Amino acid sequence: MTGLDTNVLVRYIMQDDRRQSPIATRCVESLTAAAPGFVPLVAAMELCWVLESAYALDREQVVAAFEGLLRAKEIVVEQAAAVWKALRAMQAQGAVFADALVAESARTAGATRTVTFDRGAARQCGMTLLA
Repeated sequence: MTGLDTNVLVRYIMQDDRRQSPIATRCVESLTAAAPGFVPLVAAMELCWVLESAYALDREQVVAAFEGLLRAKEIVVEQAAAVWKALRAMQAQGAVFADALVAESARTAGATRTVTFDRGAARQCGMTLLA
C-alpha cells in the first residue's frame, strides 16, 4: 500500500501543474487493487478544503472527485463509509464537508454525540450545540 498525500491527489485530480501532474498521474495510475493507494482521513479533509477554496469547485464537482476516489478499486480511503456519509450530508443538507466528516467519524468511533459551538454544524450534521 502507498499513502497518498493531499498534494498528489490535487495534482492528479486538477491536472494543473505541468511538471507535477504527470508524475502524480503515473503514480496513481500505477496503483492496483493488490497494491492500492491509501488516502488518510486528514488528506480527505484537506482535499475538500483545497478543491473548494483554492480551485473554487462547487459541491457537485467536489462530490464527483470524491466519488471517483471512493469507487476506485486501486484506492483505499480511510473510514470510507464516514466519507460517503459526509458527502451525502454535504449534498442533502448543505453541510460543510469537514463538519460532516467530524460528526460521522465520531459516530463511527462510538460517540453518542459530538459537541460543538458551531450552529451550522449542529443544525446540518446532528452535533450537539454547547451554549
